[in-house]
Amino acid sequence: MTTESQQDPRTSVAPVLLGGAAVSVGAGVVLAGLGAVVSGAPAAYGAIVGAGVVVAVFALGSLAVDAVATVAPGLTLVVALTTYLLQVVVAGLAFLVLARSGALDGALSAPWAAAGVVGGTLTWVVAQIVLTTRLRIPVYALTDSSSIDVHDDRTSASGAARAGDR
Repeated sequence: MTTESQQDPRTSVAPVLLGGAAVSVGAGVVLAGLGAVVSGAPAAYGAIVGAGVVVAVFALGSLAVDAVATVAPGLTLVVALTTYLLQVVVAGLAFLVLARSGALDGALSAPWAAAGVVGGTLTWVVAQIVLTTRLRIPVYALTDSSSIDVHDDRTSASGAARAGDR
């Protein structure tokens, strides 16, 4: 009598998503503090907005890829690559909107917003790599043990003798 495997190879994306977001927000706060000390309030606001754009864009992309991986795992790579392209486009559009609105001319410092984007992106990617490598993801899903042939002729002594006779 065999029983069905109760293991679920899917793991939650929440720890990786929340960890990446927390680290990116932390980097944005540090950059905002540094910007406030060095260049004033517009620099601080710019760094926060830059890191905020990164967190919003990366979080939505990660959720989209996870949703597809749950429904159709075979499409995950295609969706991940497409999502990356869309993330770059959306981040660029966000800064185009900020530039055209005039916010980068006075209320926000453009160089500090760029620093927030770069800092947020680097910390998000590093955090995501570290957190993903720490997940316990099985290499393969366990199957029913009755379908595995334990008595393979190639591994037995008589099988080895027969293989050597050929």
